Amino acid sequence: MKYMKFVFVSGGVLSGLGKGITASALALLLKSRGIKVTLMKCDMYLNIDAGTMNPMEHGEVFVTHDGLETDQDLGHYERFTGLTLNKSNYLTNGQIYKVVLDKERALGYGGICVQPYHHIPPEIIKRWKEAGEKNKADVVIVEFGGTVGEYEGLLFYEAYRRLKMENPSGVCLIHVGYLPAPNHIGELKSKPMQQSIINLNSLGVQPDFIVGRAENNIDLKRKEKIAFIAGLPIENIISNPNLSSVYLLPDKLEKEKLAEKVIKKLRLGTGKLNLSKWHALIKKIEKANKETNIAIVGKYQKTGDYILEDTYVSVIEALKHAGFELGIKPKITWIDSEDFDYKELKNFDGIIVPQGWGKRGVEGKIKAVKFARVNKIPYLGLCFGMQMAVIEFARTVLAMKDANTTEADPKTNCPVIHVMNNQKEYLLNKQYGGTIRLGAWPCKLTGGTILEKAYKKYGMDKDAPWFVSNTKHEARSTKTDIVVYERHRHRYEFNNKFKEEFEKNGFIISGTSPDGTLVEAIELENHPFFVGTQFHPEYISRPLSPHPIFLAFVKACKK
Repeated sequence: MKYMKFVFVSGGVLSGLGKGITASALALLLKSRGIKVTLMKCDMYLNIDAGTMNPMEHGEVFVTHDGLETDQDLGHYERFTGLTLNKSNYLTNGQIYKVVLDKERALGYGGICVQPYHHIPPEIIKRWKEAGEKNKADVVIVEFGGTVGEYEGLLFYEAYRRLKMENPSGVCLIHVGYLPAPNHIGELKSKPMQQSIINLNSLGVQPDFIVGRAENNIDLKRKEKIAFIAGLPIENIISNPNLSSVYLLPDKLEKEKLAEKVIKKLRLGTGKLNLSKWHALIKKIEKANKETNIAIVGKYQKTGDYILEDTYVSVIEALKHAGFELGIKPKITWIDSEDFDYKELKNFDGIIVPQGWGKRGVEGKIKAVKFARVNKIPYLGLCFGMQMAVIEFARTVLAMKDANTTEADPKTNCPVIHVMNNQKEYLLNKQYGGTIRLGAWPCKLTGGTILEKAYKKYGMDKDAPWFVSNTKHEARSTKTDIVVYERHRHRYEFNNKFKEEFEKNGFIISGTSPDGTLVEAIELENHPFFVGTQFHPEYISRPLSPHPIFLAFVKACKK
């Protein structure tokens, strides 16, 4: 019998180290050798998915093509590998406990006492295997969220232990830990890493490889200490220092021969490594040095005295991808939509208003839209940002002083943005989780628009991710129209009652659902670049295939 192979990635010392980037880089190295690979994130939360998590608590919510709200690491997986992942690639404790409890209620366990230690791990293992089967993978890379030692994650480690007992040669564990370098000491300290390894050992788990995250390369002396405490050969201690770009990591790990060592451990058959496209990308990254100043006017980035960029990570990466292609280095400035003076925007080459929910910060975002429109500064509105552009146009150009979204003001007399019809019952019954418009939906582009020109110029490769359809949402398209499949995450939409008045005054509907009933994108006449999309193009931008909309936007900023 041929066993599926598994690589597990755990973390120690602190979260946010780069387990997801490490897993993604390794996946690329395996895939580039002809190995069929998929990746999976295991979150310890009791949430069913990431959709109801506050982005300030958990970071960006990433949406899969088939409509699951997931952890941001799935975005990293897709960007590095070019794969289109699905619901099977994300797992939470909440999903597992729900399956077990539903089964118990149906007498699926035959009346015995249902216990976490006995019944949770088998369900976890089942989901790991299903992810491999659904994605037809030879290797499943499974990342554990959080850090070892947190009690919420104990049963994931127990599931790993049991799977390794079942198939010792088909499972390996990579443990990613941190080596701090306190300024007053002046050297890397390995004790935090050692303690996390001891925590692993206390669960009956021994890592096969250690990846040491640090500001600099880990020297031989530190590697020797870590190898001794872990009981590993020194060549299995991998250095993963800070790099100028995360996209340089595959080359770094290749020099450390991590993929080769994993292949040997799992006894995998492999083809010849081909990283030619990735190396071409690295050359572009190295040459991208012309700065352009872009303001992102959001409301989820500020946490105390710090800026948390993870809440908009896909937007940031999409800007970088476009920059690599155009030889530009986007310089991003974060603007808090609740507290800023519009004059702060005058020296920027471009303005982005990204996704958001609720009424907080709405007026600031509308103020940013107006500044971009009036001063002819390239503007890109993403989801909520498109809706804010609609409201600003209604108020300022159409003189609808009370125009608003019913999300911010349910009693507005001018609901230019209103709740979708099929969403009203969900809101009435407080069914918030997993009920909004999610996943890839077809969008028919309007001929001659900025949007259509962008896709025609930059995005007509038939293998591009925006032409990957979700079979549940097939387009009823004509032969002459360009139809793209873009990912959504929204509950509110443009109110078609106002469509005619908008269009008479220079407001362009540049993308709709194939039947014309839903407005998917807008733009303005007589403006160098003013585009809003109800969808999230940032979700499917990749370093090897930058998204056409971001390419067109960054190019407009350059001018």
